[in-house]
Amino acid sequence: MEQKKNVHPTARMHLDADRGRAELWDTLDGVDTFIGFVGFAEETIGGQQVTRLQHTIISPAHGRKGYARSLVTLLLDHLAAQDARFLSECSYIDDYLHRHPEYRRFQAPVS
Repeated sequence: MEQKKNVHPTARMHLDADRGRAELWDTLDGVDTFIGFVGFAEETIGGQQVTRLQHTIISPAHGRKGYARSLVTLLLDHLAAQDARFLSECSYIDDYLHRHPEYRRFQAPVS
């Protein structure tokens, strides 16, 4: 049985390019709540624009509830829709890619 990738359908991602992060927000008990983020940096490797995914941080109050999975799903879906390439320096994202290899085609080759 395939594991559901986004277990928080009301959660939404906001890209904050100035801070270099993809933020996850959800409405909890009627309050817009910051859940966590994936840090990233844009760079050019071999003439190709690449998003380097650095780390996934979820607030301890919201940990172990599937929010990291939701955030990474939303971010990788966003990158895939843009046909953007990425590299991962994040162990959580690396584990996610092992479970969901369909995103690997968007990984930039390591030079």
